[in-house]
Amino acid sequence: MLSRCFQIVTLVTLAVIHHCTCANVLMITMGGTKSHKIPFWELARGLIPRGHNITFINAFPSDFYLEGLEEITPSSYVVYVRNFTNWDLVGARIKGEEPVPFVDMIKFGYEACDVLLSDPETKEFLRSGLKFDLLVLDGAYPECAMGFVHFYGAPFIYINTVGMYMGSLSTAGNPTLYSVTPFLARPFSDTMNFIQRVQNFGFYMVANIMHSVMTRGKLQDIVRQYFGPDVPGIYDMSRNVSFILQNGHPVLTYPRPFLPNVAEIACLHCKPAKKLPEHLENFIEGAGDAGFIYFSMGSSVKASNFPDYFRALLMIVFRNLPQRVLWKYEGDDLIDLPSNVLLGKWLPQQDVLGHPKLKAFVTHGGLLSMFETVYHGVPVVSLPVFCDHDSNAAKAEADGYAIKLDLFTITPEGLLRAIKTVIRDPRYKTQVKHRQKLLLDQSEIPLEKAVYWTEYVLRHKGAVHLQSPSRHMGVIDYYSLDVVVFLALVLIGIYYTTKKLLRLMRILPKDEVSIDLPRKSIKVE
Repeated sequence: MLSRCFQIVTLVTLAVIHHCTCANVLMITMGGTKSHKIPFWELARGLIPRGHNITFINAFPSDFYLEGLEEITPSSYVVYVRNFTNWDLVGARIKGEEPVPFVDMIKFGYEACDVLLSDPETKEFLRSGLKFDLLVLDGAYPECAMGFVHFYGAPFIYINTVGMYMGSLSTAGNPTLYSVTPFLARPFSDTMNFIQRVQNFGFYMVANIMHSVMTRGKLQDIVRQYFGPDVPGIYDMSRNVSFILQNGHPVLTYPRPFLPNVAEIACLHCKPAKKLPEHLENFIEGAGDAGFIYFSMGSSVKASNFPDYFRALLMIVFRNLPQRVLWKYEGDDLIDLPSNVLLGKWLPQQDVLGHPKLKAFVTHGGLLSMFETVYHGVPVVSLPVFCDHDSNAAKAEADGYAIKLDLFTITPEGLLRAIKTVIRDPRYKTQVKHRQKLLLDQSEIPLEKAVYWTEYVLRHKGAVHLQSPSRHMGVIDYYSLDVVVFLALVLIGIYYTTKKLLRLMRILPKDEVSIDLPRKSIKVE
């Protein structure tokens, strides 16, 4: 009997070993907001039970413990990132300014890299002698992490956390057609008129040039300073990404033509709603049939930094609503709060969005928030602030389940009208429920898909067979512009050669052409 039990245990153990690569995985995000961490956390939750060891470098100290996950948050890096967005982003947008100008976004890329790599905790980590089988990097700002790729000599994949960002996908050889791919920081959709396509093309060109200047002019030297002069070019290393877990879905972002080494995993973090804490449930129940509204500007836009004008505007709007309002607000400085408003420094957003009495979600338009609102089937009023908020909000509005307002022109009357419209007009609820149905109709849940492809890359040592040679092509080769020019020259050559031959044939007029044929005499008797 004991022998039989031993055999069963052995077989089970071998089966687990066969199906699990049990690897050491290093995750790195250089993203400037806490929302960048969430897809990494979810992937870690999927990998750890399968025997993998996860180390995660980021700028946001963890507020929970997950066994099997070691987070490294170098202190100087944490301070730098915290200060980067710790200003009045909404106030800048209200003034018609860019809350985070392109130049500052470029500076963030190389300054954050220098701060991270110079931190003593990072240096100690690199000297620890740890080995990793796979690196999982953020597709937004992955350039600095290429130094870690070179240092550990392991294959790497991306979680492209910003679903509307195409830079990392394009570098890996994926087609990025500017005619149907809206620039992430502008309110365009995939159906643009001529003027919009001109603007879209211009924004892409400027962004590409600035990214090249940042990478080749600054980041390359910083990475070589800390990892050695033999580090290859950052773009050269980036092209060798094994796989990309794309934070998108045709229902939530846009239909896109991807290579075989890309899988869409939008809503990786989405979960069914749980019961709310008692104090929140009691507050909502007090609303009766009117229900409640949820207002949150996410982790990147701190409500405590709002200008006084905007806070006063919100007070006016909330005071005139029949619904109660749950407001994510980090500060303690609000006075004269309307009786129908409850503040929370942190609120369980998905549990709130899944509550049956929720009538509308007023949000900044962050990608994960827009995913969650479709997952839970809630109509939206969006107030875009910076980065991809505009493109996310434009997509939701085009799909018919959101109203997008511009903070530059916002008024109390306009915001109040928008909230009442998405609540009272059944078309918004109908459209978001339709999108919810499409989103949930998948053959496998996003986390299962993400875990499968991560382990696939581990099993196949980088899965180079999935990579396309297009990643090594320049614009001229990729679009066969040299072939087009060659064929045009050939056609031009044929045209002029034919024209010249025809002219030569016309040198002698027709009536002067004679043909002398030999005559033969025939004698007739």
